[in-house]
Amino acid sequence: MSEAPESPTAVVSLHAIVTGRVQGVNFRDFVYGRAISLGLTGYVRNLPDMRSVEVVAEGQRERLERLLEHLGGGPRGARVHSVDVQWGEASGQYTRFRVTF
Repeated sequence: MSEAPESPTAVVSLHAIVTGRVQGVNFRDFVYGRAISLGLTGYVRNLPDMRSVEVVAEGQRERLERLLEHLGGGPRGARVHSVDVQWGEASGQYTRFRVTF
């Protein structure tokens, strides 16, 4: 029996585009550390526009919501202007969280 998607412990996917001053301020390392501590899988990477970072993470919804709170602030030196979020079903294709380039 699988859990309903609304359940805080359901395993789901988060896709977020974070824009602002998020490149060159250790934002990817910040996200990586938070994701690892929350037990999430997926990746974080800079986008070529030089002002956005993409985060794809899978795990329990409540843990993803905590990651989302961190994305809105970022590390010292970052200035987050927006976080565009899409929720979906977990693909199960990730075995760990990583920084990609």
